[in-house]
Amino acid sequence: MGGGAVTERCIVSEACLAEGAAFLAAREPRFAGALAMTGPLPLRLKPQGFAELQGAIVSQQVSVASAAAIQARLDAAGMADPATVRATPEDDLRGLGLSRQKARYVKALAAAEIDYDGLRDLPCDDVIATLTAVPGIGRWTAEIYAKFALGRADAFAAGDLALQEAARMLFALDERPSEKTLRAMAEDWSPWRSVAARILWAYYKVAKQREGIR
Repeated sequence: MGGGAVTERCIVSEACLAEGAAFLAAREPRFAGALAMTGPLPLRLKPQGFAELQGAIVSQQVSVASAAAIQARLDAAGMADPATVRATPEDDLRGLGLSRQKARYVKALAAAEIDYDGLRDLPCDDVIATLTAVPGIGRWTAEIYAKFALGRADAFAAGDLALQEAARMLFALDERPSEKTLRAMAEDWSPWRSVAARILWAYYKVAKQREGIR
């Protein structure tokens, strides 16, 4: 699956998801039970580039609905283009719904001029290192980008609160696992940790009756 120089598996189709889901269901019966509740998993692949990574910043620490509303205002104002963002004062970005901190982060991302095409050929760890070098791009944001924009099959955003809560429910844990604990749990789900995350998000949607990821 996938292309370019990178040797890591990439999710490019529903068939990839089905292969990963079958692997996980065989390895962990509770994933099989979750899949029986959720049905087929959504592919969730996103475009590559500045606009998608900007959207991940917007989604940090806000609800799915709030993130969508803010992103719609940014898109309508032409802020999907990094050159436009570079030329726009922070106060104008704040007027579109970004916090002061996120306005600075979006400006820093535009100024970084990342080689987004080149990311396709890097190992996942190098992708995360490149992205987290930009102010405001944390591991969660980098892992979400690797998962959905680059389609990496083994990326796993263990700091995601919805994933943590879904794991608590599915595995009948006494409390929501920390990022460190969930990352350790997820080691057993390699090389399909990205599919495991999709299962957990789908399970979260069924159990909570709301989306856990935009």
